[in-house]
Amino acid sequence: MTGFFADTLGMGYNAGWFTATIVGILLIALPLMLSVAMIIYADRKIWAAMALRRGPNVVGPFGLLQSFADGLKVFLKETIIPSSANRGLFLIAPILTFTVALVAWAVIPFGPNMVLADINVGLLYILAASSLGVYGIIMAGWASNSKYPFYSALRAAAQMVSYEVSIGFILISVVLWAGTFNMGGIIDAQRGNIFGVVSAFGLNPLLFPMAVMFLISSMAETARAPFDLTEAESELVAGYQTEYSSMSFALFWLGEYGNVLLMCALNAVLFWGGWLPPVDWAPLYMVPGIIWLFAKILVFFFIFSWVKATVPRYRYDQLMRLGWKIFLPISLFWVFLVSGYLMLTRYS
Repeated sequence: MTGFFADTLGMGYNAGWFTATIVGILLIALPLMLSVAMIIYADRKIWAAMALRRGPNVVGPFGLLQSFADGLKVFLKETIIPSSANRGLFLIAPILTFTVALVAWAVIPFGPNMVLADINVGLLYILAASSLGVYGIIMAGWASNSKYPFYSALRAAAQMVSYEVSIGFILISVVLWAGTFNMGGIIDAQRGNIFGVVSAFGLNPLLFPMAVMFLISSMAETARAPFDLTEAESELVAGYQTEYSSMSFALFWLGEYGNVLLMCALNAVLFWGGWLPPVDWAPLYMVPGIIWLFAKILVFFFIFSWVKATVPRYRYDQLMRLGWKIFLPISLFWVFLVSGYLMLTRYS
């Protein structure tokens, strides 16, 4: 794209690179925000189907415009800032949460050579960007100057840190097997990985337990049910966003679903082949890679919604025990297991 703007349009390399980067950002951010609106609709439809109700079905054909109507409603509402709140941090917190949910998509490959920033440490970049999300929640809870949002912010900090540790060890196993931190390289390493036919780390006997743990940990990392202890209505009203209204509340909502989509994409990319077809068979490559990636993201999003609609919420002590006493020891042991196997077979 840089060559098109620099050479074809005669803009020069620096101006061409800058324009190509801005266009690439818009090509990712705008469809992503539209996707967030539609998956909120899909989420509500899935919950409704599992509860034997209709769900949104009035605004637009089949209720497809319901999310846009909700967005217009919150946009027209008044932004109320509590008199005792820290005004600056109160307003920055939802912006930070929403922004962090977008920046991690810069290194997600949507197809062969279809990535905004093809950096060698893409996986480390995602870990760094996703870990910043907790700052927006802590700032929101503290700046509200209300005890329930503050309790929720402390819960969120403990929960996210707990599961980021086990996620880090899970990803070490993937990096060891793929031999690279580059997201495209991890996808290429999965090509025909199982019996020379199936393109997925998730079906590898040594990595399948890590795929399951990563899926569960990604639900906890995004505070989705059954791990939505940061918004436990029975004791925290509505959690860290209790004092928020209007578009500031909507930004938290959009950031949450942006993070959910990111985690669905990471599940697809790290363990299930990303933009590769499920089977390494030439005719399947006629389908564009971005279609395969979107299909896998939708499958994982359905799993997220299915779990939220059917699994009861954990207690907080159960949540902490799962992260520190179960996932952390298992993931740490699996790093030794995978590295030992690779030393004996691949590098001996």
